[in-house]
Parts: sequence; C-alpha cells; structure tokens
Amino acid sequence: MLKTLPSVNSNTELSSQYMVRGGNYDENLIYINDIEIYRPFLIRNSQQEGMSIINPDMVSTVNFSAGGFEAKYGDKMSSALNIYYREPEKFEVSGEASLIGGRLTTGLASKNKKFTALFSGRYRNTNLVLNTLKEDTDFNPTYWDFQSYLNYHVNEKLSMSFIGYYSKNDYEMIPRQKSVTFGSLQQPITVNIGYGGKENDQYKNMMGTFSVNYKPADNWKFTLDAFAYQNREKEYYSIQSQYELQTFDPKTQEPVASYDLGGQIDHARNDLFVRTYGTQFRAKFSPNVNTDFEVGFKYEKENLKDNTNEWRLVDSAGYSIPRPDIDPRTGATGDLKLAYYIAGQNNIEPSRLSAYAQYSQKFYWGASKVFVNAGVRVANWSFNKETIFSPRAQFAIKPDWDNDMLFKLSAGIYYQSPFYKEIKDLDGNFNSNIKSQRSIQVILANDYEFQMYDRPFKLTTELYYKKMDNLIPYYMDNVRIRYSGANNAKGYSYGIDTRLFGEFVPGVDSWLSASYARVYENIGGRGDIPRPTDQRFRFAMFYQDYMPQFRL
Repeated sequence: MLKTLPSVNSNTELSSQYMVRGGNYDENLIYINDIEIYRPFLIRNSQQEGMSIINPDMVSTVNFSAGGFEAKYGDKMSSALNIYYREPEKFEVSGEASLIGGRLTTGLASKNKKFTALFSGRYRNTNLVLNTLKEDTDFNPTYWDFQSYLNYHVNEKLSMSFIGYYSKNDYEMIPRQKSVTFGSLQQPITVNIGYGGKENDQYKNMMGTFSVNYKPADNWKFTLDAFAYQNREKEYYSIQSQYELQTFDPKTQEPVASYDLGGQIDHARNDLFVRTYGTQFRAKFSPNVNTDFEVGFKYEKENLKDNTNEWRLVDSAGYSIPRPDIDPRTGATGDLKLAYYIAGQNNIEPSRLSAYAQYSQKFYWGASKVFVNAGVRVANWSFNKETIFSPRAQFAIKPDWDNDMLFKLSAGIYYQSPFYKEIKDLDGNFNSNIKSQRSIQVILANDYEFQMYDRPFKLTTELYYKKMDNLIPYYMDNVRIRYSGANNAKGYSYGIDTRLFGEFVPGVDSWLSASYARVYENIGGRGDIPRPTDQRFRFAMFYQDYMPQFRL
C-alpha cells in the first residue's frame, strides 16, 4: 500500500523496504503500537529478505507521514509509519495458502470483552519464484514468523497489553553456471560463468513489548511501555567463479579462441548480534476536545557485537590483481593483494535517552478552521556523546470558501540518529566520532475536494524542500547500503507530489499519482552530484471497474 503513494519509491517488488522523497531505506521510522521496531541489518538483496514484520491480518489503523511529522516521533529524516494492531470482537479464524507459503490468524475474546488475544503465523518459501530466473542456481529460502497481541482490560481506567514477535529467515543459494551473449550479429560474444561453493545466511529476530495504559479521567492518559528486541544475523558465503569470454566464427558459428579467462573468490564470515531494551513513559492531557498536551521520555540500552571478515580475490589468466612484480627477470612477485578486505571486531554497550513535549490546538479563525501543533524533541547517545535538539511545527487551515480546500504547512529540524550501519566505516570499525545527519524541512500541501461528473474527487498536492548537512555518503547495491563512516557531505532535495483519486467509475475508488523529485549531495566540497536515491519522475495509476451483472 505504501509503495503506491507518490512520495514513496522502491526498486524491487521482492522487498518490503521503501524510500521516501530522496531518502534511503534506513531513514524511515516504523512503529507498532507506538513502539519503534527494527529490521535485519546485513541483508544484501531482496531475494534474501523475508516477510515484513507488519502482519496485514493484525492491522487496525495505519498512520503515515512522508515528512514534517510531529515531535513525538523519533529521529529519522524521511518518514514515520505507525501501525496499530486490532483487538478481535469474537472468535475468528482466517488463513491463506499458496504454492509459496501461507498464513493462519486466530482471534478470540472473552464474554465480557475484558480479555482479547490475536495470534498469527506465516510461512514462505520463494524457491519456485527464484528458480525461474535466468541463472542456473539452486535457491532454498525459508521464512517464517509468529506474532501475538494480548489485551486485558482490568477496568475502564486500567488496561494492559503484550506484543510478542519471533521470526527466522534462512537463505541458501548454490550458484552453478550462467551464459550471456552480447555483441553484434557479425561478431557475437558469449561469456560463460561457472561457480563453486554456496551462500548460507540466517536472520533471527525477537521482540517483546509490555504496555500499561491508565486513564484516571477523561482528560488524562498515561502509558508505560517496557520493550526488548534481539537480532542475530549470520552471513556466510564462499563462492568461487570463473569466466570465459568467447567469440564465434561468423560463417560456421563455431567457437574460436577465447578472448579472456579469469575468476574470483568471494568470502565472508560476518556475525552480528543486536540487543536493545528499555522503557518509555508517555502522558497526554486534554483540557478540552480541541486541546492536547503530550510529553514523553524514553530510555534505551543497546548491545552491539559485530564480527566482520569479508574479502575478494580477483584473478585473470593467472595474474592476480593487483600483485606487483618485484623482479621481472626472476619472476618474483610481491604479496598477494586482495581486491578488498574488510575485517573488524566491535563490541559496544551504549545507552540512548530521548524526550519530547508537544502542544496541539484546534480553533476557529473567523469562519476558518485552524489546527496548530508545535513541539520539541531532545536526545542523547552515549556512544558519540552527542545531544540533538529538534523543534518541529505543523499548521493547517481550512478556509470558509465555496471550494472545499485545506492548506497545510510543516517545518522543523530532523536528525538521522546513527546506529549500527552509520557508525561502521568501510574498514569494518565503529567510528565514535560520527554525528547525526541533519535536515531542515519545509513542506507546503493542499487538499482540494470537488465534484466531477456528479462524483466525489480529491486532489492532493505537496511541495517540499530539505536542506541537509553532516551527511554520511553511502552507496547502494540492491537493498544493501554501505556508509563511508564520516560526516563529510552536505546536500539538498526538493520535489512535488500530486495525486487525484475518486470515483472514476461510480461506486469504486481509483487514483492517478505523479511526482518529480531531485536529491543532491556535495562530498568534500567537490560539487553537487545526485545521491544514489535520486529518482526524478514517478507515475502510478490504480483503476477499478466492475461488471454490472455481477455487482451486488
């Protein structure tokens, strides 16, 4: 659903990850019932990625902001997604099965509705899809997870809830061979590639959250959450490959002498252990239906253990690159130089503190309806000893016009608080001098509702601009992001998102969306260049129709 929005972009259908307005996959906040969640860190491509932690069978409400979000949300530069799970009203069972997996969801509720429970399990094996690719490769990926959502209402004022999550993803790949033909009709060239070895990756995620909600009066609400998250990842592969470039006789089409022979070895033994646990307290005071005061405090303890050992050896016709000759007369050579070598052993246990306060107000300005939200957020991370201060504000007005229009303005300072990926440099070591990336955002939006052909339509338009500094340059390979580990860049992004949706056919909704977006960075003062997530134009359409004879 998110990928259909004009501000959201994704490079592959096999992945649940997404990019928003020039940001990358790591710049999006994701919450389940106001608890921030994480995803695996070592995944390199969409084929390795399992199922999203968000289970659609359990979802009740979805809140999404593509930027300019409130102070109660955390420190990311692109977007905030908050998912709320539902409470079942009675006993229910639903499921789905296919050739690549299935899911089963069960819900129950006590007679007095004081206790509710929702359980869901999913399984997927995508080898039937992956083994149809052009490569001669054996894939055996298996993904499964289990989630639970329990609620107990002690009385009208006090309730407790628990969310549990466990997932296990195993990815095995055994490449065998591949052939690609290119060139011209007069001189076709074929590259034949053979492989040896395999890749075996494992990702295990666990999460538990216990929440207590207390509402002593209609205008007061207190929430206390205790949470824990653990992630174990193993990325093991040793793959040897050899290639042969071959041309053919234009008359007989028989192969002739090879252009080149060579090969390479890719090796990795990467282990990652991530554990975070802590507590957060939130309070909300509403003196009337149009006014809200909200405050929150969060403490989080982190444990990161990272062991990296990754290298690549490239060889061409017996000549390892780069391996210099010491004495050409005797054939003596120097030390074998690998194409790249990354190694590091890191173990840190930092703590993170954050707090926010915000104020919301709805009122009339003359005959116009106005909404105002203003807040501030502060956070500190003991690893880099940095304290960030993030003021944010939103303003919306609905004028008393004949045309049904709503204007919105959002602005603020948004940080990208560093974590495992950002602090790890290209040598495999953690950089304690890394700082949070920062963006100053301004977003202007308009919603216009109207009637056309006696049917309701809505046109939404958003203009945005982001000025960014302290950026950490990165490069992308499929869904993998590798950061340089240094704040040596600055940049900016701008764009426009539009969407027209309504009843193009009476009784069913459809939409058209288009966006234009640019994002640039300047690394070390060398001039502006597009960032890896620069997308430019994007167009999407969703159209629904029905057959009148089958319409209920």
